[in-house]
Amino acid sequence: MLGDPTRARVLYALDIVDELCVGDLALALDSSEDAIGYALRILRTAGLVMNRKQGRVVYYRLASGFPEPLLDHCLRRLVDLSADTDPDD
Repeated sequence: MLGDPTRARVLYALDIVDELCVGDLALALDSSEDAIGYALRILRTAGLVMNRKQGRVVYYRLASGFPEPLLDHCLRRLVDLSADTDPDD
């Protein structure tokens, strides 16, 4: 599940900024709202993120008790993905 870079980046962003909506995540991660929404749906189904609604806006955050080793794995995966796409290589 964490092999997808979008999902790993979403988890990382939610760790840095406690709570974000789909639009803000899309802007921060330079991705489409559709891609972010799909990633969030998968992560929510897996119990890794939670959401809350404020009016018409849905905010997402890491689930309570999010396992620290899993977050560390996401960060390592992001580093690996960045190294794979480094234009200086």
